Amino acid sequence: MSDIELMKDFSLDYFRLDGKAAIVTGANKGLGMGYALALAKAGADIFLPYRSGDISEVRSLIEAEGRRVEFLQGDLTDIEHVRAIVSGCMEAYGRIDVLVNNAGTNCFCDFADFPDEGYLRVINTNLNSVYFLSHEVSRVMIAQRSGKIINIGSALSYTADERCPSYVAAKHGVIGLTRAFANELGKYNIQTNAVCPGFIETGVTAGVTSDSDFTGRITRRISAGRWGTLADIMGTIVFLASRASDYLNGSDIKVDGGFSTKLV
Repeated sequence: MSDIELMKDFSLDYFRLDGKAAIVTGANKGLGMGYALALAKAGADIFLPYRSGDISEVRSLIEAEGRRVEFLQGDLTDIEHVRAIVSGCMEAYGRIDVLVNNAGTNCFCDFADFPDEGYLRVINTNLNSVYFLSHEVSRVMIAQRSGKIINIGSALSYTADERCPSYVAAKHGVIGLTRAFANELGKYNIQTNAVCPGFIETGVTAGVTSDSDFTGRITRRISAGRWGTLADIMGTIVFLASRASDYLNGSDIKVDGGFSTKLV
């Protein structure tokens, strides 16, 4: 196609996900729920692995968009559960077009007393499960010769904070895995990218945002002058899941209102 033909071919349909199937881990609350709903609004059916908690709200939101949603409860650190996720999605939809590695946990403690169990739990959930689930899903995507893997990083993918060394290590590792997956899978028309949210207000972060001293200190560092909302990040997920991002591979996108641009 000529340059003119290519430009004329482009439309907002590039962002549509009709007929696609997406796995979003840990999406029955918080940011993950926003990611899953965004993909459903763009036309995708959703497969939602979750560890615990209520699933009724996310079910109703996705079904209100006229999309299907299937659930599987279990532990992402269990390789048998990881395999069940892949087989379950294939049984439900016959394909896997998008994987959003969102599930995560944290452990806060003074470094001298930081528990080994807490360190391993965070690394296994936030980093190792990203590798193992992506590895299993990649086999399906390789056979399809297409796919999108979206890893969820953090502002702490680039820096560190106190009392959470395992989270910092895991989120740094997510960026490394994103680049490694991009190198390994790009030749199969599979794109892997990361989204690194800054400080986003959700029901899950309500306990943090109630601390006015902390929120004030963070807000002063955000050039946008406010914390983000779910709506601020949902479009980025749709973009990375869609045809519109086919030439983006191995990138990490900061959605932080400018937080990372300021030294203090």
